Amino acid sequence: MTTVRLACPAVDQTGWTALAEALAADVRRVSERLRHLSQAQLAAPAAPVSPTGAGQGYDSRAQAGRVVAQVLADTALVLEAAAAGTAPDLRRLPELGDFAVGDQVAVTGHDVLAAMEQVRPDTQVAADTGERATPGPTAADVVAGATRLLADVRRRL
Repeated sequence: MTTVRLACPAVDQTGWTALAEALAADVRRVSERLRHLSQAQLAAPAAPVSPTGAGQGYDSRAQAGRVVAQVLADTALVLEAAAAGTAPDLRRLPELGDFAVGDQVAVTGHDVLAAMEQVRPDTQVAADTGERATPGPTAADVVAGATRLLADVRRRL
């Protein structure tokens, strides 16, 4: 499973609220954009945003949506596990048809927003090492990483 973890500066409760608002806005933008694309547009490549072509591209816009939906699902599970004091049980999202990818982004994004209400920004969350969970980044780090990926995908659409 893919969870984006990038360190971010310490986030207080006000910053946590601002991060949630930014995430909610981008979830809405990306999911609506994906819902309004035609089959041909969903199948078209989502190239790197950089004019030099640097960075990862996606085979299709639908694939970019699936990647971000998986990261959002993993982020929600990591936050929920931290709130419960358990190790995260990361699961693979089902690969649905291209027309469903906007809904997957919306649902998984809202799952993150709900999970954010259960933890503080400085809560240590488990990092999945493939074999066992170990202490890792903070909740704010994980959410900020997912938010950056979502913003990147938004720019590609």
